[in-house]
Parts: sequence; structure tokens; C-alpha cells
Amino acid sequence: MKYMLLLYAAPDKEPQYGTPEFDEMMAAFAATSEAYEKDGVLVGGEGLQDIETATSLRIKSGKVEIMDGPFAETREHLGGYYVLDVADLDAALKYAEMIPVAHFGTIEVRPLLVFDQES
Repeated sequence: MKYMLLLYAAPDKEPQYGTPEFDEMMAAFAATSEAYEKDGVLVGGEGLQDIETATSLRIKSGKVEIMDGPFAETREHLGGYYVLDVADLDAALKYAEMIPVAHFGTIEVRPLLVFDQES
């Protein structure tokens, strides 16, 4: 089953670029990705640019509305994601524990919908 692990954190809680804590976090991310690849569960994943680069779109009454910034105003920002293919939610949660952001933010674990059930 495929799960998306969404990484949320408040910018003021993250290690600052150029500090030893930031370097430790990045090394932990590298180790996490390496473990996912070694275990054969990594489908994909990326970090996201800052929320200032986001553009949101919606259609209301047939009219397209485009807004700068993310859709939701939240304290924690979506900073990246992983997609894993694992046996079940328990396995997905175990892998989520490995993500450094879990120490100062939130990892949302959600199963992906499967629209085509053909085998």
C-alpha cells in the first residue's frame, strides 16, 4: 500500500541554515532517504520551496481565481513529502518516525487512493 508522508514544521522551530543543528538535520534526512531506498520502500519524495513561492488556484462560479501563497494560513508549513510503498499503516508510521522533522514538526501519514484496481 502506498502512503504519502507530508512534512510540516513551523519555520521558527526548524534548525537555521548554516548551524551545526541544520547540518545534523540534513545528514539525518540523507540517512532516512538511504534507509528507505535500501529497504525498497521509497517511491519518491522532494522538499518544497518556501511558502512565498506558492500559488493557489480555485474556480468559483466558473471564474478562475489565482492567489499568491498557500491556500491555508497555518503555523506549520508543508515543507516536503515522501511517498512510500509499505505493507500497512504500522509500517508507514515506523518509517515516519525516522524523518527528522518529527522532532520539531508534524508528519502527516495518509494512504494514497487507488482508482484503478486492475491487476
